[in-house]
Amino acid sequence: MSYLSHWPFDPFLVFAIILVGWHEAGLARLARSDPERARGRRRRSVWFYGGLAVTLIAVDSPVEYFADRYFFMHMIQHLLLMFGAPTLIVAGAPWRPLLEVLPRRVAARTGALRVAGGWLISPWVAVVAFNVVMLGWHIPALLDLAVSNWVVQVWLLHPSYLIVGVLFWLQFIPSAPLPMRMPPEGQAVALVVTNVIMWVLAMAMGILTTVSWYSVYNHVPGVTLPPFADQQIGAGILWVCGDFWAIPTLVVAVRRVIAADGSLGSALDKMLGRGGTAAGTTGSTGSTGWSSRAGR
Repeated sequence: MSYLSHWPFDPFLVFAIILVGWHEAGLARLARSDPERARGRRRRSVWFYGGLAVTLIAVDSPVEYFADRYFFMHMIQHLLLMFGAPTLIVAGAPWRPLLEVLPRRVAARTGALRVAGGWLISPWVAVVAFNVVMLGWHIPALLDLAVSNWVVQVWLLHPSYLIVGVLFWLQFIPSAPLPMRMPPEGQAVALVVTNVIMWVLAMAMGILTTVSWYSVYNHVPGVTLPPFADQQIGAGILWVCGDFWAIPTLVVAVRRVIAADGSLGSALDKMLGRGGTAAGTTGSTGSTGWSSRAGR
């Protein structure tokens, strides 16, 4: 019984099962109408299902059980939901198969949804939302509430991590039919800013304080790791493991800028806004790209 208690139930399990069935139905329909692209969609679906699996590991496994008892496990869960799962979901590009299954009558009436979706995936909305959610949930009162309240944790904390993670990584990873609307120099700036914010948060929790911030981790029966040491380990995980995604992506973004501008000097000028396109502007792919029947 105690072993089974280490595998908590999260409603995302039901949602994931529905999502897989929905996606498979869309793949089957697209395979009939466009068989030439079926193999590519099937390959991408592996990434998408991998992202769902990582999400389930984060919220429907002992990771969730121990995240309620150790802050450093919460930080591992945080990275799985904001970095690991979203990068795989975005790389899997599930949008066209999912939209394909919608009845045509419903798809034709989703104008408001397309407008809202286009706003949410706009570059700096996604970047700001990602950082606000990351910082906001580490305010002591909010994290204490989320860890101690199942409803807040399951319906607010976990979904917000995953949703803003997907919105953020859509700015850096191709995910047809949605375009990467942030130009390469903007990608580089956004990654640097986000990484600095992560470093500051990690330093604040790990080396700029001498006490545990989170009362919810201070009195957990059976936990022998001192709360402040637990917090320092979590801060180190955020600092180091966050870079596993941010730094390689930054390298790719800088290479894109250099490829577009021809030299490192002109690329730096452009990223710093000296004579080039401003980092936050939208390139030629500035349309929302949110179409229920367009793209492959």
